[in-house]
Amino acid sequence: MPEPTKKDDGQPEEKVAPDSGDAPSENSFVVTPKEDGSTPKKLSIDHTNDSDPESTGGRKDSVWSLGDGHPSDETDKQTETPPLSTLLIEQPQSGSINVGGDITFVAKVEAKDLLRKPTIKWFKGKWMDLASKTGKHLQLKESFDRFTKIHTFEMHIIKAKENYAGNYRCEVTYKDKFDSCSFDLEVKEIPEGSLNIDIRSAFKRSTDGQDDAGELDFSGLLKHRQGREHKQEEVPEVDVWEILKNARPDEYEKIAFTYGITDLRGLLKRLKKTKKEEKKSEAFSKRLEPAYQVDKGGKIRLIVDLADPTVELKWYKNGQEIRPTPNNRKYIFEHKGTQRIMVINNCQINDDAAYSVTAGEEKSTTELFVKELPVNIVKKLEPVKTTVNERIELECEVSEEGAKVRWMKNGVEVPTGVRSRYRVKSEGTKHWLIIDDATKDDTGTYSLMATGGTTEAHVQVELKPLKILMDLQSATVLLGQPLKLNCEIYPGNVPGRWYKNGQLVQSSERISIMHRAKNHNLDIESTTIHDAGDYTFVPEGYTQTLSAKVHIIDPPRVHLEALNAQDNTVTIVAGNKLRLEIPISGEPAPRVVWMKGERVILDSGSRMRAETFPDHTCLTIDSAEREDTGNYKIVLQNEAGEDTASVKIKVVDVPDPPEAPLVTDVGGDWCTMTWEPPRYDGGSPILGYFIERKKKQSSRWMRLNFDLCKETTFEPKKMIEGVPYEVRIFAVNAIGVSKPSEPSKPFIPLAVTSEPTVLVVDDVTDTTVTMKWRPPDTIGAAGLDGYQVEYCIEGTDEWILANKELVEKTRYTITGLPVEAKILVRVKAINAAGASPPRTTQHSILVKEVIEPPKIRIPRHLKQTYIRKVGEVVNLVVPFVGKPRPKVNWLKEGQPIDKTVSIRNSDCDSIMFIRKAERKHSGKYELSVQVENHIDTATLDIQIVDLPGPPQAVKIEEVWGNNVALDWNPPKDNGNAPIIGYTIQKADKKTMEWYTCIEHYHRTCITVSDLVVGNEYYFRIYSENMVGLSESATVTKNSALIMKEGMHLKIPEYNDRDFTEPPAFTQPLINTFAIAGYNATLNCSVRANPRPKVLWMKNKMTIIDDPRYRMFSNQGVCTLEIRKPSPFDGGVYTCKAINDLGEAQVDCKLEVKGGFTFFELMKRGVPLHLIDKYMNESEKSESEKKGSN
Repeated sequence: MPEPTKKDDGQPEEKVAPDSGDAPSENSFVVTPKEDGSTPKKLSIDHTNDSDPESTGGRKDSVWSLGDGHPSDETDKQTETPPLSTLLIEQPQSGSINVGGDITFVAKVEAKDLLRKPTIKWFKGKWMDLASKTGKHLQLKESFDRFTKIHTFEMHIIKAKENYAGNYRCEVTYKDKFDSCSFDLEVKEIPEGSLNIDIRSAFKRSTDGQDDAGELDFSGLLKHRQGREHKQEEVPEVDVWEILKNARPDEYEKIAFTYGITDLRGLLKRLKKTKKEEKKSEAFSKRLEPAYQVDKGGKIRLIVDLADPTVELKWYKNGQEIRPTPNNRKYIFEHKGTQRIMVINNCQINDDAAYSVTAGEEKSTTELFVKELPVNIVKKLEPVKTTVNERIELECEVSEEGAKVRWMKNGVEVPTGVRSRYRVKSEGTKHWLIIDDATKDDTGTYSLMATGGTTEAHVQVELKPLKILMDLQSATVLLGQPLKLNCEIYPGNVPGRWYKNGQLVQSSERISIMHRAKNHNLDIESTTIHDAGDYTFVPEGYTQTLSAKVHIIDPPRVHLEALNAQDNTVTIVAGNKLRLEIPISGEPAPRVVWMKGERVILDSGSRMRAETFPDHTCLTIDSAEREDTGNYKIVLQNEAGEDTASVKIKVVDVPDPPEAPLVTDVGGDWCTMTWEPPRYDGGSPILGYFIERKKKQSSRWMRLNFDLCKETTFEPKKMIEGVPYEVRIFAVNAIGVSKPSEPSKPFIPLAVTSEPTVLVVDDVTDTTVTMKWRPPDTIGAAGLDGYQVEYCIEGTDEWILANKELVEKTRYTITGLPVEAKILVRVKAINAAGASPPRTTQHSILVKEVIEPPKIRIPRHLKQTYIRKVGEVVNLVVPFVGKPRPKVNWLKEGQPIDKTVSIRNSDCDSIMFIRKAERKHSGKYELSVQVENHIDTATLDIQIVDLPGPPQAVKIEEVWGNNVALDWNPPKDNGNAPIIGYTIQKADKKTMEWYTCIEHYHRTCITVSDLVVGNEYYFRIYSENMVGLSESATVTKNSALIMKEGMHLKIPEYNDRDFTEPPAFTQPLINTFAIAGYNATLNCSVRANPRPKVLWMKNKMTIIDDPRYRMFSNQGVCTLEIRKPSPFDGGVYTCKAINDLGEAQVDCKLEVKGGFTFFELMKRGVPLHLIDKYMNESEKSESEKKGSN
């Protein structure tokens, strides 16, 4: 028995009706096709009754459903008109989709009256807000069109699942306005096996809600139980449909929750459409399948199994009985046991019908769907390129004769009516689209659509090529003369338009436009300036243009009569701006050149420039100067001729400033000044002068005359004495006042000072005299520059200047005087006004030095013993007085001083300096100062001290109890300083660690108490002076044993243990890997007595005085540090310990990683034999590694 065939989901349904254009669906939704390009579609079965008259008429295509979505039958949908929407201008429509497909729901809101974007929410069922479910299966999008002012909201469902089916709701809110719309989604699935329906699987809630965002289920609203795992026992199948049919409506929600059904709305709709199950058949043991599908031209077998083989069967097609005929092999009836088979051969479209079989009073019904094979394209359309008025013929061949096709142009169906320009013809499998008289509008992409494919081709219709027989010619015309433009083109029937400078030219009384056959003419009777420009002729329908330039020319002219100036002379005051505009004419605009003499005035000048405008030319001088005076020439040139004209410009100005005035004489409050007239009077005679003065420190000038001074001399008065002044001059003519002259040199009205006071002798020698005086009582405003000292030898009248330069101090020494001469001295005060009256000594001065007895002035710290430590610096400064210069002599205890003592003498002091003091420098030093027969002496006591020596004869006098009595003698050497005390220390014989008992002890005997019983002590003593403790101490020869009273210890005799042993390594060396450039250490430990000598060797060679190695040995731990090793430092290292009892050694291997190349080793100065050795060891180690691997 053949399996029932299903209708192919990948092919569209074909109607039997001859009209090929199907009506569009009412539902506005988008279905995303699968990868194979087909849109899956599902079928449902309505069991028809052959007795029903309506079943024999037109029947609707139904959907074969497994119960996992809503049926597409529209009969039960409400047809009542929905209320008018207040916000939504386009509502989302209900739709259906296959499992795994995509669908988009669209809602639109008009925003013309809205101030902001409205709020939209999408819901599934009553309460599920889909905004929290967005993910890979659900996407919400918003967009806004600024031109149409429309908000578009879209909900995309991607790869739909069975549980996505159900009722959805869209809500839009804006302030107090609200609008909503409900719509349904049906998700279909094609069954793979029988039609057994499991309602719980159709409406079961998803358990993947947490892992897959965007699932449209209610799992988020229920208690999460997926985490609990229970053993599921064998539960008998429950017929949920039967439970729902027998339950009350108020129990539906409870039943849905119990059996995991979440889409309650979809469940109720399915329940409403579910018919009650028919009673079990008594005549058929196996009925017909609900539906069968077969390809066009194929064969189908309809099989039923009878419970009673004797029952008579009748077959019906759309209610009409099918009777077998001998000559017709369309229907064949077969009998096999209890099976009754009807075979339908060569199935055609008219075999697509409802079939039924009756056995007695019982009937089994099915539907047969005949799938028509697609019409394929055999020969595709070919592109066409032609010209206007030609015939176009597009040909295509399909796989079947008489197939229905559609012709499209640019995606729009081609009209083929009676009045259409397009003709469609078909013959067998060939189809033609014909256009008799092609136009340019026929250009486009033409396509032919068949059920099995589409073919398209591009048709290009172009104009006939334009031929220019005579092109436009550019013309130059005098102003007022006629202008004629003509051209010839082919084809001759092509009209055109004339343009001037891009503007369309229209016919008028002055302009005529003519077109005769191939000729196109443009005539202008009398030209004007505005007729010049670019003329273009544009043939209609073509991109080619014909262009020509027209020039209107006119001779240039200069119109000087517009100046209204006598003799064409223009006068201007210097500094003012001159803008001289002169009208000009000419076409084309003439080239204008301004010239002054042979110099051309440019239009880019900063101060003087010439500018040209369409109707005039302009000469601009921003600030006129006297050099601008002269004749200016204007030259105009263009294609029609040339013209010239001249203009005279005169510039008048103020005079030049006079030269700087000269001050010839200065008084206490006046001066006399003269000057020269200015070199240029500005073109007008000088009328007089103004004089100004100011203080030098001030910036304000004060005018001295308000009436013009006609002469070139002037005497300013009423000036302040001692204040510097400056004066300047202004020249005046009819135009104005000149700039000021340069100021005169500063001058000061001054007077000399009074004479110096109190002139006395300060010092006299055999050749010099030193004078002192006081400043003058009256100095004046000019101040005091210095003093001038002069002397005169008694008996002469010649005053000799003693100082060539002025002396600022009030003391001066006159040198180079003869011995025992008598002189007179005078002093003058000098300032800017000159020398003051002199101050002269009343008596003559004898040039002979006065004897002053010497006297030593010993500093206070040297009046007592001067103490310094050995090695310190001794620097003594002893001042003294005496004239003439005393003789100084130093003695040490009556003997000359040592050569290590440096003596430096001056006129007023003597310095004794010892760089490094020694004890031999101690003693009494005598200083003597002598001037002729006068002598003064002083004694200095210097003591150089050092550390003392240790005490003598330290011994233990007595030991009793825990006390020890010590006695000693003072040290032989006290360090050249008295002993100020002693420091006593004790040490236990076991540890020999010294502890201080007492410090700064003054006596030479002491009793040390509180000693520990049973210990044996040694004592030592340091002596101390002002320098410090002695460098060494004296230790007692014997020890003091503190014994316990009443007990006598008998020391047993025993042999001392022999601790000597030969060297033995307790920790050997370890093989080490080092990094090149980083320090490495090798460590081991050795035990031996006496202490062994440790030797380090590399490759059995002793390491001696190599700066790259550092060797340490501490408490038996031996360390070898290798500084920044390189690869050639690798090798076998040996540590060897040797003493009198024997020797021992340990070895280890050191390998340095990060080696160097041969060149790097040579660059580092490594010897060649070491490089060869290193390279051999590297190769050997690499070969060993490879062998081990």
